[in-house]
Amino acid sequence: TGKPFVCSVCSKGFSRQGILNRHMRTHTVDKQFICGVCSKGFSRQGNLKSHMNVHTSEKPFICSVCSKGFSQKETLKSHMRVHTGEKPFFCDVCSKGFSLKAILKTHMRVHTGEKPFICTVCSKEFSQKETLKSHMRVHTGEKPFVCDVCSKGFSLRGNLKSHMRVHTGEKPFTCETNVCSKGFSRHLELKRHMSVHTGEKPFICSVCGKAFSLKDHLKKHMHVHTGEKPFVCSVCSKGFSQKQNLKSHMYVHTGEKPFVCSICSKPFSRQESLKTHMHVHTGEKPFICTVCSKGFSQQRKLKTHMRVHTGEKPFVCGVCNQGFSQPRDLKKHAAIHTGQKPHTCDQCGKGFIKKSQLQTHMRLHSSEKPFACDDCGKGFNQKSHLKVHMMFHSGEKPTVCDLCGKSFSVKYYLKDHMRTHTGERPFSCNVCGKTFRRKTNLDLHMRVHLGEKPFACSVCNKGFSRQGNLKQHMSVHSRDKQFVCSICSKGFSRKEHLKLHIGVHTGDKTFGCSECGKSFLQKIHLRRHMLIHTGARAFACNVCDGK
Repeated sequence: TGKPFVCSVCSKGFSRQGILNRHMRTHTVDKQFICGVCSKGFSRQGNLKSHMNVHTSEKPFICSVCSKGFSQKETLKSHMRVHTGEKPFFCDVCSKGFSLKAILKTHMRVHTGEKPFICTVCSKEFSQKETLKSHMRVHTGEKPFVCDVCSKGFSLRGNLKSHMRVHTGEKPFTCETNVCSKGFSRHLELKRHMSVHTGEKPFICSVCGKAFSLKDHLKKHMHVHTGEKPFVCSVCSKGFSQKQNLKSHMYVHTGEKPFVCSICSKPFSRQESLKTHMHVHTGEKPFICTVCSKGFSQQRKLKTHMRVHTGEKPFVCGVCNQGFSQPRDLKKHAAIHTGQKPHTCDQCGKGFIKKSQLQTHMRLHSSEKPFACDDCGKGFNQKSHLKVHMMFHSGEKPTVCDLCGKSFSVKYYLKDHMRTHTGERPFSCNVCGKTFRRKTNLDLHMRVHLGEKPFACSVCNKGFSRQGNLKQHMSVHSRDKQFVCSICSKGFSRKEHLKLHIGVHTGDKTFGCSECGKSFLQKIHLRRHMLIHTGARAFACNVCDGK
C-alpha cells in the first residue's frame, strides 16, 4: 500500500517510522513545545514554529497562482486545491468529494444530524461553528457588513454581496430552460423559479399534507398550525409569522411607501403590492383557473374564485352559522344582526353598510351610468349590471335549474327562480306583513309606506316610486300612442292599456271575485268591488270624519 507503518491506536498508515513516531504524540498528549505568547502546547517543534506566524501575522507561504499568503505550509497546500479542483476526501455515505478533511467532517453532520454548536441565548443548535457565530448577530444586532452605496448593514457577507446587485442590476443566475431565460440576482430566487417549470413540490406538511417547492416555505407554513409568531413589532407588539410581513407592517408606523409605479406614480408599502398593481396597466392575468380557464391578475383572486367550483365556504357567521366564500360577504352579512348602517344618503336618508354601496346608490339620484355596453351603448350604474347585460348579447346561460331545466345567465336569477318551485317569499314588509320573493320588490314596496318618490317628471314635477312608472308617464306629455287597437284603431301610450282595452271587444273578464263570482276587466275594478264584501271604506272626509 506504500504505508507499512500503522498506528496501533487509530490504524492510520504512514510511509516512514519517523512520521509514525511523531504521530503517536497526538495520542500520548506529549506537548513539550509551548508557545510563549498564548501557552498553547505542541507535540512537534515545527508545529510551534508554524503557529508563531499567527502572532507575528507573518505569511511566508505564497500561492503561485493568486499570490495569497498563508502562515503555514500545510494551509497553502490545502488552498492549492481551490485552483486544481482536487477533492481527495470522500464521504462514505453519498460519495461527495471535498478539498479539506475538516469540510468532510462538517459535511458528515448532514447524515448524522449532529449539531454540536449551541446558542447560549435561545438554545438553537448548529452543525458548524461559523453558522453559530453568524446566528449570534441576530441577538446582538451586529451588522458588520455595510453597503458602500446606501449604508445598509448586513449580518452576513453573503447578504451584502446579494444586496449589491440591487444597485448594479446584476442578475448572474439565469434560467436555462427554453421557455424563459429569466435572470435572478440570487441563486435561491432561481431555485424557487425553477419549481414553476418542474412543478416539483418535495416538501410536504405533516399536518395538512400541503406541498411546497422550498423547505423555507414549508417552515413558514408550519406557523399556521403552531400559531407561532416569532417576529414582533417593537412599536405596537403585534406578532407576525414571517419576517417579511413584519417589515411590511413597519411601514404602517413610518408611513413609508418606497415602491412607486413607473407609469402612474402610485406608491406602495410592499413590492408585492406594486407587482400586483402593474397588472392594471398591462392587463396581464397570469393566474388561470384549471376548471373554467378564467384568468386573474392576483393569485388570491384565483383562490377565492376556486370556491365557486368547490362550494367551499370557510367564513362562518358566529351568530347564525351561515357560511360564506369571502370575508367581505361575511362582513356584509354581520350587519343584518347588528343593524348598523353607518353610510347615509344626503338626499333620501337611506343607510348602507358599505361606503361603496352608498356611492352606487348615489347614481340613482345623479342618473350617472359610467358602465357602457360596447355592443349597444346602453349605460349602467353598476359594473355587475353591465356584466349581466352582456350575457344577453352572448346568449350565455351557464346556470341551469335542476327541476325544470330552465337556464339563466346569472346564479342569482336561478336562486330567484327556485322560489317559484318552493313558493318561498323570504322578504317581509315590517309595516303591513306583505311578503315578496325578491328584496328589490320589497324595497320598491316600502316606498308606498314611506311616500318616497325619488323619480320626478322633468315636465310636470310629478313624482314616482319607480323609474319604470316615470317612463310610462312621460308618454302622456309626448302624446305618443304607438299601441293601436286592431279592432277600433284607438291608440294607447302603454301596451298594458291596450291589453285591457281589448277586453272591451272580447268580453274577457279575467279578474273574478272569490266571494260572489262576479268578473271584471281590470284588477283595480275587482279591488273596488271587494269593498262591498269587506265593508271597508277607503276614503275619509277630513271635515266630518264620515266615510
